[in-house]
Amino acid sequence: MTVALTFHGGAGTVTGSKYLVETADSRVLVDCGLFQGLTALRRRNWAPLAPALAELDAVVITHAHLDHCGYLPVLVRAGWHGPVYATPGTAELVPIVLEDSAHLMTEDAAHANKYGWSKHHPALPLYDAADAKKAIGLLRKLDFETETEIAAGVTLDFGRAGHILGSSWAHLRSNARDVVFSGDLGRPGHSLLRPPSPRPPCDALVMESTYGARLHHDEGAMDRFGEVIRRTARRGGSVLIPAFAVDRTEVVLAALAKLRSSHAIPDLPVYVDSPMALAALKVYRDALRSKWPEIRPEAAGHDPLTPRSLTELRTVEESMRVNAPRMPSIIISASGMATGGRVLHHLEHMLPDHRHTVLIVGYAAAGTRARQLASGARQIKIHGRYVTVRADVVQLDAFSAHADADELVAWATAGPQPGSTYLVHGEPDAAEVVAERLRNEYDWQAVVPHEHERVLI
Repeated sequence: MTVALTFHGGAGTVTGSKYLVETADSRVLVDCGLFQGLTALRRRNWAPLAPALAELDAVVITHAHLDHCGYLPVLVRAGWHGPVYATPGTAELVPIVLEDSAHLMTEDAAHANKYGWSKHHPALPLYDAADAKKAIGLLRKLDFETETEIAAGVTLDFGRAGHILGSSWAHLRSNARDVVFSGDLGRPGHSLLRPPSPRPPCDALVMESTYGARLHHDEGAMDRFGEVIRRTARRGGSVLIPAFAVDRTEVVLAALAKLRSSHAIPDLPVYVDSPMALAALKVYRDALRSKWPEIRPEAAGHDPLTPRSLTELRTVEESMRVNAPRMPSIIISASGMATGGRVLHHLEHMLPDHRHTVLIVGYAAAGTRARQLASGARQIKIHGRYVTVRADVVQLDAFSAHADADELVAWATAGPQPGSTYLVHGEPDAAEVVAERLRNEYDWQAVVPHEHERVLI
């Protein structure tokens, strides 16, 4: 009997990951992410639910980033009622992510209605806190390397992906067919997490390609990070770091703690300004203290995430006070791609001032403000108004939690050759680069699928 695979998201784009596995008896969706970035992509979140997604037997979440779990409340709003399988770490983080997402959507809609910058009257959130709460109630924890039947004739087991805490690759087996979904793969040199574990043999491999056309340049990255901070402080400015609330904030804090302990940077105030990031930081600290198996042994048992002069900003009033810092400071605020959240208010105040620096430390999808800034934009639109960019903008991709082109290929080819490999979760050029390498260097059948394409395994 055949197994069918349909790409409902994450095909030809970095966001909206949704991969449907169908057998004669079951339908399982691997990842359930929001589309982000370009307006045309974000509009897909509002499209009517695909009929096949209304009749799922289970959802599998590889990790807790919005582009992999943020669509779950939409399923719930449409009447779906679970279950959702995730690793213990992912099950701890998904509630934080979904609650924050619902809050921001509701807040943005209210702001748009108050100031009239939306085309929609009234502007409405895609989902609200009640939808998020229902989705969170569907989560079921599944340990790594524990094979479990999750639907009629379909088993699942997770392996470490090393991307963020709890991140996994997912191995689905049905009708003597094996499919492995990489999720987002981390890097062997992650400062806190162990590297991705090897994948099992499979008939089909569905692999991300976010950095498929790029290599990370780690040499001297900490020196460059330190120099950006020193240079900005010398001119009386502050460093604003838009950072993903889950994992990137932790990695940046660990780097700052190392730089400060070696006296490579001055003892500046460090602010973490994101309720979501602070909630995730607590989960990471618990994992480090409890020595979770995915934590690197050298990082376990202590707290490497607290540089001197760290202040955690929890209220809106505290956040507003650092919009115009009285002295050189370091502000870490979500979201990482500057698509929403408190970082937008900091950008509004800091971008017009040449003394400040905006430091981009992660992947920035097309159509996001972070991509515009990294590409040299001299003005960007925030809350319906254009803001002039006079601040220095620096990009350091060494802090990325995504495997680069060589690391992706190395992970894939360390296991037996699959029958077919599908390159997803990447912009078209990046996905095609990895596909060509696998075809030309390893004689693999490697394909970049189209949105809604259906293939048989």
